[in-house]
Amino acid sequence: MQSKGSMEESDSVAVARVRAGDGNAYRVLVERHSRAVFRLAYRMTGNEQDSEDVVQETFLRAYKQLHRWEARSSFSTWLYRIAANYSLDLVRRRQRHGEVAMTESAGERETDVVHALASHAPGPDRLLFSDRVQQRVAATLDGLSRQERTAFVLRHFEGQSIEEIAGALGLSGNAAKHSIFRAVQKLRRALEPLVNSQS
Repeated sequence: MQSKGSMEESDSVAVARVRAGDGNAYRVLVERHSRAVFRLAYRMTGNEQDSEDVVQETFLRAYKQLHRWEARSSFSTWLYRIAANYSLDLVRRRQRHGEVAMTESAGERETDVVHALASHAPGPDRLLFSDRVQQRVAATLDGLSRQERTAFVLRHFEGQSIEEIAGALGLSGNAAKHSIFRAVQKLRRALEPLVNSQS
């Protein structure tokens, strides 16, 4: 398996080849990163079709903007920024049009968050992950700012480091930490009444 460093190095080589006119080199980048982009998109939209759209749009936008990528930053982090922004645009558009993007699988993906935030509930009577809880989490995530939601998803679903998140969002490390902290606080506040009702 390639180390992260060597993958970034080969990403740089592939980008250089694309810029030099080698069309096949871009296919290598798409194959290498499309699964990770899909996973991120799915965790942000909760919808498979939307996630496929995000993957296509992300790689299309990245191709058009390839001249803007600087080799000193990670290619995957740059892609994540494009994918996260487009995913959030998609979610916002759905909300404006009154569409319900909350599918069953989207409810399941929130369970980990609910579990992590509510794990201090007492032993066998630990909070049941009811529809009401999932809806509260989904509504709270939808109410976060673009920056908070993206930072939270990258940290808690994708396991990215503060440095990677800061790079993806174009923030300082401290600003990225504060965005994650604010998102977690809002989720805790939203879930507190439900957790307390189980006590």
